[in-house]
Amino acid sequence: MTDTLEQIAAEVRVCTACDLHLNRIQAVPGAGNPNADILFIGEGPGFNEDKQGLPFVGRSGQYLEKLLALIDLTRADVFITNVVKNRPPDNRDPLPAEIAACAVYLDRQIAVIDPLVIVTLGRFSMARYFPNSKITQIHGKAKIENGRGYIPLFHPAAVLRNPTLEPQMQADVRSIPLVLEQVRAARTGENNPNAPTTTTQQDDDAPPIQLTLF
Repeated sequence: MTDTLEQIAAEVRVCTACDLHLNRIQAVPGAGNPNADILFIGEGPGFNEDKQGLPFVGRSGQYLEKLLALIDLTRADVFITNVVKNRPPDNRDPLPAEIAACAVYLDRQIAVIDPLVIVTLGRFSMARYFPNSKITQIHGKAKIENGRGYIPLFHPAAVLRNPTLEPQMQADVRSIPLVLEQVRAARTGENNPNAPTTTTQQDDDAPPIQLTLF
């Protein structure tokens, strides 16, 4: 049977694979355009998301909508989800076992949508694609692998807590269309010889990641 976002969402809503289901009001599978070129992955639902069953509907969601407007996009143009689909108690960080339990759903969502660009919001979704990295060091530094772009961004909640991050966040968001264009070119074999190649050092004892923009 062909996988669909509706089927995945139905499974998420009744999932008991980790203890997060014990206190949920509603699971939050994700929402948006099933044919989106851009997929945003956050960390986990909060209070408002748990009540409504939709991702990023609180203050962070309102701020995300403002960021999307900077590049002439709305929520209807993208798909938004999280690494965990149920709210962690007291909005604590998701645990590794909880992230692992939800990974199968996220992997299936990515396979169905097949986005050109994945934008990670916060360090937990960043860790899927930039292991051993620090968000403060690599935010906004994209990489392209296997015909897909990955862009690590601060979580909107972090910017709301620390407004000094806002100029960096806006600059990083404005880079999304360029990465999208580069991925389209890479998928059609039209590499851009003028695109930059950057290397960012992670932890002092970790090797650098090559962040190549085609």
